[in-house]
Amino acid sequence: MDRNFTDLINTFKSSIKTWDYFVNWKKVFANSSDLEISLNKLNYLLGKDNLEDEFKKLYASNPDIVKALPVLLAVRENKLEVFDKVTKDSEFFDFTGTENNPDKYYEFLEKSGLARLFQKDGIKNLVDYVMGVEVGLDSNGRKNRGGTLMEEIVGTFISDFCTKQGFEYMAQARAADIKSKWGFEIKVDKSQRSFDFAVFNPKNNKIKLFETNFYNGGGSKLKAVCGEFRSLYSELREQNIDFVWITDGLGWTTAKRPLEETFNHNDKYVFNLNMLEEGILEELTW
Repeated sequence: MDRNFTDLINTFKSSIKTWDYFVNWKKVFANSSDLEISLNKLNYLLGKDNLEDEFKKLYASNPDIVKALPVLLAVRENKLEVFDKVTKDSEFFDFTGTENNPDKYYEFLEKSGLARLFQKDGIKNLVDYVMGVEVGLDSNGRKNRGGTLMEEIVGTFISDFCTKQGFEYMAQARAADIKSKWGFEIKVDKSQRSFDFAVFNPKNNKIKLFETNFYNGGGSKLKAVCGEFRSLYSELREQNIDFVWITDGLGWTTAKRPLEETFNHNDKYVFNLNMLEEGILEELTW
C-alpha cells in the first residue's frame, strides 16, 4: 500500500454537501401538514380589526388553534415558560389543548408580538408562513446533517465493497453488537463506544473497524481526535484488530502535524474520500 501523508493532505475535499443536505423537505412538509387545519382556522383572523374579540370567538369553537401558536415563533415545544423582566415572575403556557383560557392565550399573542402578524399589513397565509418557518428550523439541523453525511458517503463505499467481496458489515457497531453477530470480544476505551462501521471477512474470520469524520474548520478538537484515534489504534492492534480512520475536510490544513503523527503511528491506516474513490479498500489486506 504505497501511500504517504502528502497524498492524504493534498486531496482533502472542501465540501461533501449532497442534495439532501440543504433541506429535509419530507420533514418540512410533514410538520406543516400536521398543523395545516389549525393554521387554516387561524387564517380567519388575518386582517381583522378587533383581533382580541375575533380570537376569543374563534377559540370558543376551535380551541385546537392554540397548538399552532408556538411554531409561529419558530418554537417546537408545546409547553413554554416565559420570564417577565418587569414582574420578575415566570409564566407558563400550555399549547396541548388541555387548558381552557382564551385570555391567557391572547396575552401570549400580544406579548410575544404574534398579534403583529395578523394585522392588515401582515402576512396573507399562515400555512405558507409556517412552511418558511419549518425550512428555517430545518436549516438549523445542517450541522448535525454534516456530521452524518460523511458516514453516509463512506457507507456507500463500504456497502458496495462488501457486496463485491462477499463480506459482512455493520453500521454503528457497538462491542456488544459485534460479539452477538460475529463472536468477537472487543475491549474498547469507552464502554459505550460505537464504531461507525465494522467489516467482517467470513473467509478468514477477520474484522476491521472504521471511524469517519469531516472537518470544515480547525480547532483544538482536531488535535484531541488524533490523540484519541492513536490510542484506539494501539488498543485494537493488541487484539489483532485493524482500525481504519477515514477523515476529510480542509479543517485539517490547520492541524497537519498531529494528523501526520497519527498517520505514521497508525501504519498509514488514515484515508480520505479521494482514496476511497481510487479503490483503497481493495488495496487493504483482508
